[in-house]
Amino acid sequence: MTYKTVLGRSFSRHEQKRLGCRAFLSCFVIAFTLCTVLKSCVGPPPIVILEQSTDSGLKMLMSTEEISKPRQSYIDADEISPNPVLGNFSNSRSQVYEMSGDIRIHGNSSTIFIASTQAQDCTTSWTVKPYARKGDKVVMGKVRTFKIIPQAPLATPHCTQNFSVPAIVFSGGGTVLFLVANKRSWWTTKYKVLLQKLSKFDVIDIDNENQVLCFPRMIVGLKAHKELSIDPLKSPHNYSVTDFTRFLRSTYSLKRQFANDCDRNHKYCSTRRRPRLLIISRKKTRHLVNEGEVTNLGQSLGFDVVVREMGGQVSLVARFVNSFDVMVGVHGAGLTNMVFLPENAVVIQIVPLGLDFLAKHYFQLPAKDMKLKYWSTRCV
Repeated sequence: MTYKTVLGRSFSRHEQKRLGCRAFLSCFVIAFTLCTVLKSCVGPPPIVILEQSTDSGLKMLMSTEEISKPRQSYIDADEISPNPVLGNFSNSRSQVYEMSGDIRIHGNSSTIFIASTQAQDCTTSWTVKPYARKGDKVVMGKVRTFKIIPQAPLATPHCTQNFSVPAIVFSGGGTVLFLVANKRSWWTTKYKVLLQKLSKFDVIDIDNENQVLCFPRMIVGLKAHKELSIDPLKSPHNYSVTDFTRFLRSTYSLKRQFANDCDRNHKYCSTRRRPRLLIISRKKTRHLVNEGEVTNLGQSLGFDVVVREMGGQVSLVARFVNSFDVMVGVHGAGLTNMVFLPENAVVIQIVPLGLDFLAKHYFQLPAKDMKLKYWSTRCV
C-alpha cells in the first residue's frame, strides 16, 4: 500500500489540501530564518511545534482556531484512525511522520502518544529528529529527539489542553501556536515580526511545559525541497520562492517589488538618481582585502556604494537591502539577505577556490528562482 493511499484514508482530499497549504508556508519561513543566522558548526535552531500556518497574503485557506479546556481523556474507538502513524521517507533531507486521530504530546519528555486500537501498534515506537538536514551528522547530533508511542486509548495520558487544529513539529522555530524547545530568546526576538504575521499566540517554551497538549492531527518533521528555494511541483497550489519573497515584502512593508521601478514608483525615483550597490562586508573568514578598491570601482561606474556587515534587527535589514539594485558579497550567510532584494536586482557572488558546488546550490540557483539576475566571479 502506497503512502498516498494510506494518507487518503486518514484525510479527505479537501482536508489534505487545506493541511498542506497551512503547513507549507510556516515550514519554509522557519527554514529560511535558520539559513540566515545559523551554520552547521553552531548547532540546530530551536525546535518548534506549530498548530497550523496561514497567511492572507498568499490567499491560503483560513480556519478558526479553538483552544478548549480539558475534556475526557479518550475518544471513541470509531473515531480513532486504524493507521495512526504514517512514515514518509521519500525526502532525502528529512524524516516525516504524519498521523491522525487522538494525538497527545508531552513537551517536557519529548514524547508523542497516539491512541490506537490495534494491539500490534502498541508494541512499536518511532523516534525522529525533526530537522531538515538528515545527512548533516554534526547538526543532527544536537537536535532534540522525539519519541512516538502508540498506546491503547485508556492508557494515554490525560489531556490538559485540547486543540481542534493540526500540529506541526519540527526543529526550527507556525494561525498557529508556537511551542518552542531549546528556546533562545534572541531568536524569537529577532524574528518577532515574522512570527506575529503567522500567529496570534505568544510563543510557549515547550521544554518547561508539563501539560499534555492534544491534537486531532500532527505532522512530525519538516520537508525541504532544496537550499533556499521551493519546488513548485511539490508545494501546495504550486507555490514558488517568489511567492515567499512577496510574503516577506508584505510582512516587512517593503516598498520596492522591482528594481529600476521608476515608472512604477515616481516618488521613489525623485529621491534616487543613481543605482545603489551594496557590498556585504565580512570581518572574519572570507573577507575582501580590497574592499576600498571595489568601492571606488563601483562609484566610478555610477553607483551609490554602501559597504556594510549584515546583522541586527531583521525589519531594518529588510528595508535597507530592499533599497538596493545590486548586491555583492563573498560566499556566505550574508548573501541570504538577497530574499529582500526587489525582483530583477543583481546578485554578484565572489566564489572562493573549491566552493563552486556550494556557491551554485546555495545562491546561484535560488537567486534565479527569486527572479534575480546572477553573476559570479572566482577568487583564489
